[in-house]
Amino acid sequence: MKTSWRSASLVATAAAVLALTTACGQEQGAQSTGSQNVGATAAAGDYGSSTSPGNGYGADSGTQQSAAAQAESAGQLAVTESTKLGKVLTDSAGFTLYRFDKDTAEPPKSSCDGDCAKAWPPVPAEGAEAATGVDKTLLGEVTRSDGTKQLTIGGWPMYRYAKDTKAGDTNGQGVGGTWYASAPNGKKATLADLPGLSVRKDPKLGDIVVDKNGMTVYRFMKDQAWPVSKSACTGACLEKWPAVAPVSADDTKGVKKKGLMGFTRPDGIKQMTVNCWPIYTFSGDTAPGDTNGQGVGGTWYAVSPDGKPVGASE
Repeated sequence: MKTSWRSASLVATAAAVLALTTACGQEQGAQSTGSQNVGATAAAGDYGSSTSPGNGYGADSGTQQSAAAQAESAGQLAVTESTKLGKVLTDSAGFTLYRFDKDTAEPPKSSCDGDCAKAWPPVPAEGAEAATGVDKTLLGEVTRSDGTKQLTIGGWPMYRYAKDTKAGDTNGQGVGGTWYASAPNGKKATLADLPGLSVRKDPKLGDIVVDKNGMTVYRFMKDQAWPVSKSACTGACLEKWPAVAPVSADDTKGVKKKGLMGFTRPDGIKQMTVNCWPIYTFSGDTAPGDTNGQGVGGTWYAVSPDGKPVGASE
């Protein structure tokens, strides 16, 4: 009986490995470059430059607006047209208003305090007025931890960005993979409603995968896809290259379905894969269409619809 049980166990294990192999299908020449590096922090040169130097929130003290400017009322809100972002919400002076992914809209809550609030000054609720194209019923307020009232649009707390120095600037777009210009309804400004993952034709790279915000998706050559998905990007690396959160296979368009799944990293973060390869965005990309992460460190590449690294030597 003991021998029979062991045989059955071996058969079950083999079947599970076979199923995983069939789902993930190790591609020729794309094996991880040294399994001993899986889960370890790579060399700094592999991360690429960040657009968020200084205090870690995307701005340093030398570039921040004056305290008076930070505290100014938004006044009469307006809607401007951006060739890259579509309809963008601005204040009365034409400065872009932003929203933070780590905040919540239901109920409204701001998670940006201290140094974060210096880099991203909260927009005061007092004095803000709706304009043409802005539904006044979406305007609200949230009480911050310091007791001040912050403007909300559709429940999302609104901010300015210290590195925007003139009307129309959108330097805060995509910073840290968590800050985005606000649309008139409080959602992220975008030219179109995109699925969780889709394909965009880049003039230089051809067909590449983008996320729901239209941001280019990348692969790290030190990651592993077989027999299980593993990310070698942790710590400071993950700050430069935020992991793409899992999306339903039904919420994709043009992306190969095989190996399209999510997994849970050792740090507890849930990450999406394309053909079982973990995928990321790049903090150095600030607007849809940017491909600043392409080829960084010779290890980061845009992802093709079948999950291969575009332009990499495999």
